[in-house]
Amino acid sequence: MAASRTQVGIIGAGPAGLLLAHLLHREDIDSVIVERRSEEYVVERVRAGVLEQGTADLMIEAGVGERMRREGLRHGGIWLAFSGRRHYIDFEALTGRAITVYGQNEVVKDLIASRISTGRPLHFEAEDVAITDAGTDRPSIRYCNGEEYEIVCDFIAGCDGFHGVCRPSIPATYLRTYDREYPFGWLGILAHAAPNSSELVYALHERGFASFSTRSPSVTRLYLQCEPDEAIDSWTDDRIWEEFETRFECADGWRPNRGEIFQKGITPMRSFVTEPMQYGNLFLAGDAAHIVPATGAKGLNLAVADVRNLSRAFAAFYRQGRRDLLNTYSDRCLRRVWGAQRFSWWMTSMLHRSPDGSEFDYRRQIAELEYVVSSRAAMTSLAENYVGLPLD
Repeated sequence: MAASRTQVGIIGAGPAGLLLAHLLHREDIDSVIVERRSEEYVVERVRAGVLEQGTADLMIEAGVGERMRREGLRHGGIWLAFSGRRHYIDFEALTGRAITVYGQNEVVKDLIASRISTGRPLHFEAEDVAITDAGTDRPSIRYCNGEEYEIVCDFIAGCDGFHGVCRPSIPATYLRTYDREYPFGWLGILAHAAPNSSELVYALHERGFASFSTRSPSVTRLYLQCEPDEAIDSWTDDRIWEEFETRFECADGWRPNRGEIFQKGITPMRSFVTEPMQYGNLFLAGDAAHIVPATGAKGLNLAVADVRNLSRAFAAFYRQGRRDLLNTYSDRCLRRVWGAQRFSWWMTSMLHRSPDGSEFDYRRQIAELEYVVSSRAAMTSLAENYVGLPLD
């Protein structure tokens, strides 16, 4: 078995793991990234692309935001559509902050390029990844890639997602989990269609939720509420476009441009939190510790906040010998996580029709939306949460 040593072993080469490694490199802290998937899979995996103001600012500050600044689409607000009308929520006027639409896979491309330029280790297609001695002060990562490897670490950062090996490496008796599965999913598509709205659109219709967003000047991203276990083959392109046009129908005549659908899939919706987010010298970050419904656009941004906290805690340890930030990592992250869970649940419950919901429930949702778009205080609350509260 080939053995090596590092300060921080990182499992997972998604945005959380890659950004953590980049932030550690800037602090001259050694790290090794181990990822079970191929580089192509990680890069091409399409996920959300709404960056909070703080996330975009951090990428620029960390020196990996130049392409995002050139190609990302800055959005100053969103539209809420219901009862045949669209209403604009002006984030910039209400908070002085905005969001940036920049695909998660583009973030990953930028971070991989940065990692490769440093010459520091990044191992894809690692098989049989496992953690040993997780609860000790010398945990290690073992994996196979033609031969067996062991990396002895001061710390391990578990950034390998909901289905990864890091969370199960913690004794189940040590963790408390909170889980909620929603009775609907999202059918998401990418289409070669020029976006014809300068801002995102969220719609509630009698038939359910729909949303419109952009990925580039020539690509549109759209979502439809559907059954979580529906067969994707039952959704023909014509059926998809007809359903979008029905749910987005408004008095102003707006509807999304049609185009060739080149990707589609159905994603179940769930909320999940595990507490605590640390066990000995093993720390969880991103989807390994929490999942939010995509309605509030918080998943990637929570992962960024986690690794920012974690990188600062590691820097304090190596520079000053302090463990206080490591010891309080979980508590500090979870305050933000639960705030994002509340906001994501609120947006989801306000904009989706439950299969067992009644007409009373639908009318209550309409009343909620009417209140939001008519109250500056309510619009400000939505805007503050959507653009992201300050990272500190």
